[in-house]
Amino acid sequence: MQIINRIIVLLLCTFISTTSFAEREVESYSGTISNFKKIDTVKPYFSSAYGYALFPNIGKAGFFIGGSYGEGQVYRGGKVTGFSYAADLSIGFQLGGQVYSQVVFFQDKRAYQEFITGNFEFSAQASAVAVTASAQAQSSTGGGSSAGASTHAASGGAQMDTSYNKGMLVFVLGKGGLMYEAAIAGQKYGYEPVK
Repeated sequence: MQIINRIIVLLLCTFISTTSFAEREVESYSGTISNFKKIDTVKPYFSSAYGYALFPNIGKAGFFIGGSYGEGQVYRGGKVTGFSYAADLSIGFQLGGQVYSQVVFFQDKRAYQEFITGNFEFSAQASAVAVTASAQAQSSTGGGSSAGASTHAASGGAQMDTSYNKGMLVFVLGKGGLMYEAAIAGQKYGYEPVK
């Protein structure tokens, strides 16, 4: 069993390290941006931050060996400057899976530059602020939809600390359910500029 686990880990690491964005084109993530902007705590950072990285879908799964992966885009001045991926790998007792969206705001040029070096990793002390969209969504026959949103903390709905840590601030929005906490320590990011 340990040999199989090591082989899987090796294959995942190889896949993640060789991921290339050469074939990618800039995509519209307006739906994900809109979902985050519906949350009062998050909305101001889209205009006040130096830049941000947006990941519409990060999938996380685990069965003794766990990992997550998602692709996104990096923005500066409202324009896409490059492509990024977020990935991590963990070993230990774990079972289940989830999908979430994530945005990483950069407070200043230094934080932005640190992220786009192409091989950034959050420290063990890093954490994300988990936010949730309320379940009161409505759809219309005209194809539009609307939803309210709010933030929740793990401790009974109190507001969480939303201050920058070493120039970066991360928000996570669960998809298909509520997500009350999120660990991003050890999460690695790659970056490739738009050509």
